[in-house]
Amino acid sequence: MARRTLPAQAVIVLRHWSWLALAGLLGCSAGRDKPTPRVVAATPQTEVFVQSIDTVSTLEATDEIELAAQAGGRVQRVLVRAGDSVKPQQLLLVLDQAQLSADVTALRAQSEADRLAHQRFDGLVRQGAATALQRDEYKAKAIGSKQALAAKLADLSYKDLRAPIAGIISDLSVKPGDLIQAGTPFSRIIRNETLQARIDVPASQANRLAPGQLVQLLDGQGQRPIAKGRIVTIDPNVNPSSQTLLAKATINNPNGQLRDGQRLRTRLLVGAKRQLSVPFEAVSRQFGQTFVYVVGSPSQLKKDPGKANLQLPPNSLVALQRSVTLGPLQGDHYPVLKGLSSSDRVIVSNTLGLRHGMPIRLSPGGKQP
Repeated sequence: MARRTLPAQAVIVLRHWSWLALAGLLGCSAGRDKPTPRVVAATPQTEVFVQSIDTVSTLEATDEIELAAQAGGRVQRVLVRAGDSVKPQQLLLVLDQAQLSADVTALRAQSEADRLAHQRFDGLVRQGAATALQRDEYKAKAIGSKQALAAKLADLSYKDLRAPIAGIISDLSVKPGDLIQAGTPFSRIIRNETLQARIDVPASQANRLAPGQLVQLLDGQGQRPIAKGRIVTIDPNVNPSSQTLLAKATINNPNGQLRDGQRLRTRLLVGAKRQLSVPFEAVSRQFGQTFVYVVGSPSQLKKDPGKANLQLPPNSLVALQRSVTLGPLQGDHYPVLKGLSSSDRVIVSNTLGLRHGMPIRLSPGGKQP
């Protein structure tokens, strides 16, 4: 029997329809196999949240001393570097002492000679061999040379510059060989154990401030407190250019991690308030917006369909994306400022793969946000 051969075009058409049928079968199988996600939902609960004002502050050392030589001269040795910790009376700088040392040696010899001459004439006066006037002249001379020696010794001591207080050495503007003038500052000693935070508070928040309120200095991300203190003074005037109010707080800095002049994010804790809350795991962020998913129905979805599939049974449960405004995270919960009510059922688990309008199933039980 002769074999019947199909034309080439017919073979191509048959193969095309075979692939379409296979793809359709696979698609239907995948659709049937994709499970509806199970989620846990709970209504928002009220919690007490601390009320705060987030702003910035500049740190300022309260104990700061300028270092200057009391006598001029050429720098012989520099015994410290910028950033060194120093103790009271620690030697910092030595000026050239050669000429002063020679002057002290000469004056000491002169003072001793004048003292001996005064003693000799005092004995001669008692013996009647000299007059009281002569004795008094030598006495005045001995006193004068003694005072001159004391003054020169003081000048010599000024050639050794010592730390008047404990603290941190700031930038040094001298080096060995430099000639410095008396009274010209060359560095500073800064005590960093206690700093003052100069806090810029928006004028609109002025009525929320009070002395004694807690101040937190935050890390670079503005999340973790790295130091704290309390407000001690509040300036009564508002800066007209920045429209800010100046508040000052004393900050303890026992480890020395904070520095004079440092500018940091700052949080003022100004009170407490009961607010609705949602847990950290319920919150998602996308394109700079914050939202949560709540349990909804197809009828609610029709009011805001987005790109969702509306062909759902009336009794289905769907995930509805809800834009919310939240306060700063405290512990593992956010205070809800806007976007939720106490009757909403917030999805608190398995939120990673959810999309607006996606069918869901509720797991029994669950936890409260």
